[in-house]
Amino acid sequence: MAGFRALAREVRDPHNNVALRRTSLRKCLERFAPYGHRATWHHLCVRTGMRPGDRDPDPARLVAALTELEEAREVWLAYEAEFAARRRREKHDGVRQPGAVDDWHRLTWGGCEVVRCADPETHPSAPLPQVLRRVIAAMEAPDGPRAGCPVCGDERTVSAELADRPWESGPVCGHCGIVVPRPPAATCAPALAGAH
Repeated sequence: MAGFRALAREVRDPHNNVALRRTSLRKCLERFAPYGHRATWHHLCVRTGMRPGDRDPDPARLVAALTELEEAREVWLAYEAEFAARRRREKHDGVRQPGAVDDWHRLTWGGCEVVRCADPETHPSAPLPQVLRRVIAAMEAPDGPRAGCPVCGDERTVSAELADRPWESGPVCGHCGIVVPRPPAATCAPALAGAH
């Protein structure tokens, strides 16, 4: 099974036909899809001007989508490296149990569904790297995440039952559509009560 970088090379290779390049980009999403596979694909299509079902997209648009995905992946890999270094220091200092924020990291290891979207066609409009930086900053804030959405700051959240994963149901941002990560969800409880 090819890794992310090998698939990215296939997307960029002008000697490959467009169908293979598109398929390789879709396979990249099996390795890294911050909003979930379908929502990340839809986001990349919207951002680059591709139609999600287009079987013969402009190769330049495929490369633009890949570039945004790669930049977001670099943000996430840097965060994971920093997280691993911090946990090594904590273990060295005798802190064996990870904190509450670390629960979020454990659930998002590898970068898939870091910022899950309840509806694949409703997602933040900002570039993926920017969204990931905002979420990471909110989750790593020394005083903890603030109430509201860590991506757009909107405090309008609605409780949602996610049909495919009811155990992950929780507050969904009324503006950008993300499922608010677990630690911020705890701070959003008052907002949820008034959102119905």
